[in-house]
Amino acid sequence: MPMAGKGMLLTSMDIDAADEAEFNRWYDREHLEERVAIEGFLEARRYIAHDASPKYLCLYSTSTIEVLDSPAYKSRLANPTEWSKKTMARFQNMIRAVARITISRGQGRGAALGIVRIRPPAGEEDRLRSALRDALDPQPLDGAISMHLIESDAALSGPTTEIPSAAGAGAGDWFALIDATDVNAASAATARLADDALLKSAVISTGTYRLMWDLAGSDVGLF
Repeated sequence: MPMAGKGMLLTSMDIDAADEAEFNRWYDREHLEERVAIEGFLEARRYIAHDASPKYLCLYSTSTIEVLDSPAYKSRLANPTEWSKKTMARFQNMIRAVARITISRGQGRGAALGIVRIRPPAGEEDRLRSALRDALDPQPLDGAISMHLIESDAALSGPTTEIPSAAGAGAGDWFALIDATDVNAASAATARLADDALLKSAVISTGTYRLMWDLAGSDVGLF
């Protein structure tokens, strides 16, 4: 199982160019370590867009989805640092998805990430999930390392007190994630998945990102 844990928090946002240096400093010097230190958080990965919107993306792996509704996590959300308050107020086009990892195939993580956002029509969830179990196979795709499906929990996703700009529309969307060796491989695998005849009518958007850095609990002495 290439993904650590069974739960995932996906966040994505834009930021004004004038605030970008401070935004990156906050992420790199405070926010990722603060989040990974929460009980049940296992690791975090930061990405920047190659061909995607919003520009920045972060994936937080948790031992279970329940961690993202736990007292420890809720306490952190309710008591942000002053730096967090200041920075999060500047987020634009925010996406926040609290999700279960339901499919994960392949082994390892890549330097690039392809992402396909999927909105299952009501009653079509089982059909789409079955199609994705077949489609999310990295083996025949050069440069594809592992492929995953995360299914958002609509009740837990969307706005929070500290990030009210997170859009509630599509809070139950799914995201197919493609770990690849480079952006060209990620782009090719993403395009192939989005064009699958069994899936394309449910596809909302696609994108490719480059990995900036990652942080695990073991890096900060938690495990």
